[in-house]
Amino acid sequence: MADTQRDEGSAIGGFSILALFRRPETGAAAGFILIFLFFGYFGWERNFLTALGSSTWLNFASKVGIIAIPIGFLMIAGELDISVGALIPAGGIVLAMSVELFGMNIWLGVLVGLLVAGLIGYVNGMLVTRTNVPSLIVTLATLFVVAGLNAYVSKQLAGTTQHSLQDVGAVSEFVLGDYHSLVLGSDENKVTIFRSLQSSFFIWIVFAIACFYILHVAPWGNWIFAMGGDEESARNAGIPTNRLKIALFMLSAMAAALVGMTEAVLANTASTTTQFGMIFNTIICVVVGGVLLTGGFGTVAGTIFGTLTFGIVFQGINFTTFDKDLNLLFIGALLLVAVLMNDTFRNLATSASTTRKK
Repeated sequence: MADTQRDEGSAIGGFSILALFRRPETGAAAGFILIFLFFGYFGWERNFLTALGSSTWLNFASKVGIIAIPIGFLMIAGELDISVGALIPAGGIVLAMSVELFGMNIWLGVLVGLLVAGLIGYVNGMLVTRTNVPSLIVTLATLFVVAGLNAYVSKQLAGTTQHSLQDVGAVSEFVLGDYHSLVLGSDENKVTIFRSLQSSFFIWIVFAIACFYILHVAPWGNWIFAMGGDEESARNAGIPTNRLKIALFMLSAMAAALVGMTEAVLANTASTTTQFGMIFNTIICVVVGGVLLTGGFGTVAGTIFGTLTFGIVFQGINFTTFDKDLNLLFIGALLLVAVLMNDTFRNLATSASTTRKK
């Protein structure tokens, strides 16, 4: 009888408010709604809510989001990869040199870029699993090694650190690096569904769906959570923790390279400049999305909400009358408030659950 009793205020028709509050994405979703309403109000007169205005922060969020989801996987598993800042330009210059310098087909160049990134991710994973050196230190070293190789190899093979990537073909440009709009009707009956969304946005959607399946449907997801909760117990239970960890590092590396390739195709150029800012951006998105730094807790949906929220804060200030110098202040406040909100939701749910059991 005790098992069948439900608190009327917390469970209705099988829906549990307490369970909802425990979800990592609850705080992230609430934060996204509040931030969206805030900038929607203050940016109303500057077209924040228009299709073109929305594309500004959605395009930014998509590039961060493609990397943030694998970083979220690693953080759930109790690891971290900060080498992505160097792998973004690595993906772009490998693609550009493959096509322009070696005359490869664009898609073969993409494959080469992903293979190179996968190899770097494999090295990261092997070093972490075989040496037991913290992943932060390993990937910090890899960050500077790859950054140095980007510049050195570029100069040795092409004589420059700036690479042109012209005429990749209409289909390749459409898929990897173009602006897309969808308008229904014409003249006064015209309805704009979306406008000037980059290809990276649609890649992000497909990638997020695949990652949702991996983490929340496939058995690999349980392995990732188990590894972040207690790696030793997970290993004793027969989970291939080392192989799984290596695979996660390879996934984050290839995601970063993919972003670099989409940027190269979109801009028709690739540079060796290391994107240090992207390292912090992805971590912020994951933390805002409710993933615990201690591991074992997080969702793909939460990371998506965190990325969207960060995209609005990062780009939304341009649609308001606020001083642009306050941008970093908003980001810092967002990170702190998001963490506090996520902790508050979990603590409220835990307290209420404990009280009910008594």
